[in-house]
Amino acid sequence: MKQLSLLSMALVGSGLLGFAPAALAAETVVLQYRGFSRTVAVADLATLAETGEAPASLAGMLRQVGQRPETLQTVLSQPLMTDVVMLDKALNSLPGEWMLDQVSQAIRPVSGEASRQALRSALVAAADDDGEVTLLEVLQAYPTETVVLEVDRLQATYERMTTFLEPISRILGTNILDIILRGGL
Repeated sequence: MKQLSLLSMALVGSGLLGFAPAALAAETVVLQYRGFSRTVAVADLATLAETGEAPASLAGMLRQVGQRPETLQTVLSQPLMTDVVMLDKALNSLPGEWMLDQVSQAIRPVSGEASRQALRSALVAAADDDGEVTLLEVLQAYPTETVVLEVDRLQATYERMTTFLEPISRILGTNILDIILRGGL
C-alpha cells in the first residue's frame, strides 16, 4: 500500500507540471524492482490492469519479488484527477520542471535523455481525454518505444517531493501533500 501512495504522489507531482502530445507510444516497459529487471509489453500491463490476471511475462517476476498481481493492478489503474490545461501550465513552471526531474528518475526513457520532456508529454497526453491520469496511461502515452519504470526509486522520489513541498505546506497552513493527492491542485 505504501508503494501505491508513493506512485500516486509521483504521478500527481509529475502531473502538476505540463506537456505536448506524444507522437509515439511506448510498446514495452523495462520494470526494475528490487534488483530484478524484466521487459514486458505495455499490452501485458494493460491486461493486468483490466483483468487482474498477470500474463506470463509478469507472473514470474511478481512471484520473485513477493508481490501480488492485485497490488500492481491497483498501482497501474489508480486514477488521479486533473485538468489538462492546469496540468500543462503547472508542468511548464519552474516547480513543475523540478518535479518532472524528480519523477523522471523513476519513469524515464532507456537513453535517459530528454526525460523531462518525455514525461511531460506522457502526462499531458494521459490527462487529455478524460481529465484523469493513471500510471498505465502515462506508460501507454510515453513518447519512446521503450520506457524504464524504476519502482525502487519511487520512495526516494517521494521523499524529495515531500522535502520540497513541506515548506510550502507550512506557509499555506495546510498539508499540501494531502491536497495534491486528492487532486485539489
